[in-house]
Amino acid sequence: MKNKILTTLIVFTMGVSVSYAQSPEERGLEVAKAADAADTGFGSSTVELRMILKNKNGQVSERKMSTKTLEMETDGDKSLIIFNTPKDVKGTSTLTFTHRVGSDDQWLYLPSISRVKRISSNNKSGPFMGSEFAYEDLSSQEVEKYTYKFLKSEGNFLIVEQDPVDPKSGYTRRVVTYNKDKGYRIEKSEFYDRKDTLLKTLDYSGYKQYKNKYWRAGQMKMVNHQSNKETTLEFSDYNFEKELTEDDFSQNSLKRAGN
Repeated sequence: MKNKILTTLIVFTMGVSVSYAQSPEERGLEVAKAADAADTGFGSSTVELRMILKNKNGQVSERKMSTKTLEMETDGDKSLIIFNTPKDVKGTSTLTFTHRVGSDDQWLYLPSISRVKRISSNNKSGPFMGSEFAYEDLSSQEVEKYTYKFLKSEGNFLIVEQDPVDPKSGYTRRVVTYNKDKGYRIEKSEFYDRKDTLLKTLDYSGYKQYKNKYWRAGQMKMVNHQSNKETTLEFSDYNFEKELTEDDFSQNSLKRAGN
């Protein structure tokens, strides 16, 4: 069949074998669900980050952050990012409530004016604190946020196109490479802008497995092909033992984190 990926389901009922054709859309969704299932159940975690910003001239600056994440059973994850250094951004913090359906809720606390600012869904495609990551990139990977199309397999890598459901997304699509032999972890994401031109590539490396199940990258490198800028995130001290609650992810906690 044209443009179909064939899989076979054998049903031993009255000796009859039944086969069906799985479309690229069905196969893509299946991969996304497998990746989601492989990362379900971690509860909560904390991690330290080092952000390295490189401009088009190769000049480098650094920031250090702390991140907390809370897994939600009936919705997307909640996360809190706190900047620790340098002095000019110390105390700045971002709170994200990812939603499976609809726009995410995001707030930014600015210690210089002691104010919490809500980030409009119209601004979600804007740069996060001057980095090559957009505010929408801070959201957790929820299956419902995209439609899917399986493109191809290369050994143990599965390549899937993901089209954002949210019309306010800064991307027309992402092309994501999953490693099916390593818990369907993501190895690379390519981001296409509203003109469907390749905008950015995010490479994941230095993976480690925690609690015999959860894969976490030691480094993420985002390259902007249009501006020739780069942002690298280096992760350390992952901790899955802290029992965080929703009280740790309120607007009050956002203010406390920045003080």
